[in-house]
Amino acid sequence: MQRLLTLAASAVVLLGAVQTANAADYPTKAVTYIIPYNPGGESDVTARFQEGYFKDVAGQDVVIQYKPGAGGATAWAQLNGYEPDGYTIMNVNFPHAILQPSMKDVGYQTEDVKPAFVFHYTPDAILVRADSPYQTLQDLIDDAKANPGATTFSGSGTNSANHLATVRFDQMMGTKSTYIPFKGSAPSMAALLGGQVKAAMSYTTQGIKAGDQVRVLAIATEERVAAYPDVPTFKELGFDYVAGAYRGVTLPKDAPQEVRQKVSDIIGQINANPDFKKKLEENGYVVTDIPHDKVDQFIADRRAEYASAIEALKAAK
Repeated sequence: MQRLLTLAASAVVLLGAVQTANAADYPTKAVTYIIPYNPGGESDVTARFQEGYFKDVAGQDVVIQYKPGAGGATAWAQLNGYEPDGYTIMNVNFPHAILQPSMKDVGYQTEDVKPAFVFHYTPDAILVRADSPYQTLQDLIDDAKANPGATTFSGSGTNSANHLATVRFDQMMGTKSTYIPFKGSAPSMAALLGGQVKAAMSYTTQGIKAGDQVRVLAIATEERVAAYPDVPTFKELGFDYVAGAYRGVTLPKDAPQEVRQKVSDIIGQINANPDFKKKLEENGYVVTDIPHDKVDQFIADRRAEYASAIEALKAAK
């Protein structure tokens, strides 16, 4: 028995040594990068941007695959079934990965999808048609206050970033609006352009795609963004609101810390590339640098930020 225990202990030590050696060499082959949405959305666009720089930094290709469903939950619920060797990484979004498990059983908990690096956010933005009577954010607020429930916002999905943003908008402004969910950003924008809703709770990126068909009333950033130098921030208008859809890269939770750190370092180096940063900013994204050792605090801060809106969503069910 003692000999068996000794052999078992030796095997564990040897396995640990092999894992450490593998981690030191990571990556030695192509890395699969899973996007939990359909092609063409913001998560896919930015992964494609990263793809062009990944090999320069890591020395290996990254292969993008798609696993859409349930607003990202289908993929995130399967994350920890992959080999935890770092050769499968996955896009993860917030507030989605906090909001979804808070509202119902979606097959994963927020702790299951802890990112190795959070690299940017897509700022919340309120969009109206170019011919809308709303010239300013205050025009929309005044109408929403005068006609409770009549101000309609389109958005991408239920219990999504757009849904949460609409609830937070009502809390900030003291209004009561009506949120109408659609299956993605594209149909949400189609509803706006088709006159089915008065406004869209969307992102800067969608405003850029729509061009002169829309007017952007306000953006949820600390400072004005390069893509919209003439559009005020919510903060400029007196509302302490900086928010959007944050995106990061995560690994199976049993991945060695050395590999997790390597992935963090790779994404951080891509983020630091001036050409990459310019590409993101021109397309309406805001670059963030939240590495592996700061992710826990990031998630704690987001939980606190979303708490009252999540309670309002639960109360409305």
